[in-house]
Amino acid sequence: MTIAITRRMLIGGLAVSLVPVRANATPETMQAAIADATGGRALREGKVTLDIQPLIDNGNTVPMRVRVDSTMTGVDRVKALHVFNEKNPQPHVLSVRFGPRAGRAEIATRIKLADTQKVIAVAEMEDGTLWTAAIDVIVTIAACIEGLE
Repeated sequence: MTIAITRRMLIGGLAVSLVPVRANATPETMQAAIADATGGRALREGKVTLDIQPLIDNGNTVPMRVRVDSTMTGVDRVKALHVFNEKNPQPHVLSVRFGPRAGRAEIATRIKLADTQKVIAVAEMEDGTLWTAAIDVIVTIAACIEGLE
């Protein structure tokens, strides 16, 4: 049996997939994303510095810098860095892998924040330990969900 897909079926299907969906991430979905990325291993506080201003006027472009206190040698080498937030449509913001020749574990970028929320960074070390830092960010003009009321 062969099923023929017509142009009308294809266009209709695309129209359905382009309908905006309101962000519904929660602190629980963020914790699930962290557990998924880390294999559920225990997190320790320290070594990670998460630089985001605690009060943001506009959530559309939020400067963020993450640094890990590491010599980047032996078991003190950072293998990966993950960033999560609790109210954006996707709780897993980014993951960065560091190769053996990386001189330091540091990233700087801009992210969107849908609302006032917690942002968490997790560093995965060569020895398997996980280090973390978190910050609560107040956002006065939200991003990601504007106009979807």
